[in-house]
Amino acid sequence: MDELKDKITRKLEELRIHLQADGGDLEIVDIDGKNVLLKLRGACGSCPHATMTIKSGLERILREEIDPEITIERVL
Repeated sequence: MDELKDKITRKLEELRIHLQADGGDLEIVDIDGKNVLLKLRGACGSCPHATMTIKSGLERILREEIDPEITIERVL
């Protein structure tokens, strides 16, 4: 696993506890360079604010802490 992919995976694993606290979870489908494919599960999977959770939450944190060019796409 390359360094960037490892950093992204570790950070998302840290952030999972926040989703789990609300009855949800995330699954990393794929990480291709700076593009991350995520599936939201549980309460997060059907939440109307899921896009905001990904873009304003998870993606923002990854961009601030790892690389400003990281993007997250939601997989249904």
